[in-house]
Amino acid sequence: MATTTETPSKASAFSMIVAAALLSAALVFIGVTLKETLLGWKATERYVTVKGLAEREVKADLALWPLHFSVSANSLEILQQKVEYTHQVIRQFLLAKGFQAPMISLSSPQITDQHLNNYGNRLPEDRYRAEATVLVRTPDVPKVKQVISQTGELVSQGVLLAQTYEHRTEFLFTGLNEIKPEMIAAATADARAAADQFAHDAQAEVGSIRNAQQGYFSIEDLDAYTPDVKKVRVVTTIQFYLQE
Repeated sequence: MATTTETPSKASAFSMIVAAALLSAALVFIGVTLKETLLGWKATERYVTVKGLAEREVKADLALWPLHFSVSANSLEILQQKVEYTHQVIRQFLLAKGFQAPMISLSSPQITDQHLNNYGNRLPEDRYRAEATVLVRTPDVPKVKQVISQTGELVSQGVLLAQTYEHRTEFLFTGLNEIKPEMIAAATADARAAADQFAHDAQAEVGSIRNAQQGYFSIEDLDAYTPDVKKVRVVTTIQFYLQE
């Protein structure tokens, strides 16, 4: 039985050549595009992580000055009279020193029966003891520092003041929101300076910010001897892109 071999026509051959050329061109285009995409992705992933620090010294703008006192008596009625008398002595002292009445407040007295849980042979002479605190809350920090040294005048009037850690004078800074923007800007500039050094060593340039994290603001006494001066501190962590 005879067999015949069919040859493709010229039109079919031309179509195959065109299709192959188009396929080759498409593969080349895809390869180039993929290479550029990968290079661009690689470039955007070059970054450096640095920390920026900003510190500032500020003066306290609020003082909390507790004058804690105690009195004792054998009856609750006399005890209450002593609490009121001592309160008035301290109040008049503060008013005479220039503090305004709204700045002065009295806490509720804490009363203790000293005979109730005393199992010793010698009981305290006075059965009841009361403790209370006159609190001065004022933005006039210099005045508080000045008058604290004059409390000996109260002692001479029979006022027994108690100096404890719990009732220590506190100096506070309340203007943090006003200086936050400038400190964040300073911390960011400090971080960029560090990034510039890394970029210089890597023969690159610092680009835009990739990511930024603001740390907590801390407010501490400048030292143990100047609690009315505060050190405000913030640390930021920033990632900068590096460019060729």
